Amino acid sequence: MGIEFLEGSAERVVGRMPVAGNTQPYGLLHGGASCVLAETLGSSGAALHAGPSRIAVGIEINATHHRSASEGYVTGVATRVHGGRTLATYDIVITDDQDRRVCTARLTCMLRDLPGT
Repeated sequence: MGIEFLEGSAERVVGRMPVAGNTQPYGLLHGGASCVLAETLGSSGAALHAGPSRIAVGIEINATHHRSASEGYVTGVATRVHGGRTLATYDIVITDDQDRRVCTARLTCMLRDLPGT
């Protein structure tokens, strides 16, 4: 997928991904690739929120695809909207190189203890 992390904390995770190599047959960014970027960023934030003795497991994702992208990079910003003991939820906004919104997603992760702890 070529995802590159640019910033990371429990509150906010930023990353980017090339459009090239992540397209559907028409040469446009695949919607599933947008979801992969969104889940990668949101679940990384949830893992940071959970801490080193816990894991984050995605349990729900939804995405709205607003416009296509056919070249360059898309950048995702995952912002925590809820960080509890058992759940963490992130809003993820994905934009193109012209800062136009390509996709809006929301991810909820369940936070669990590491097995054996």
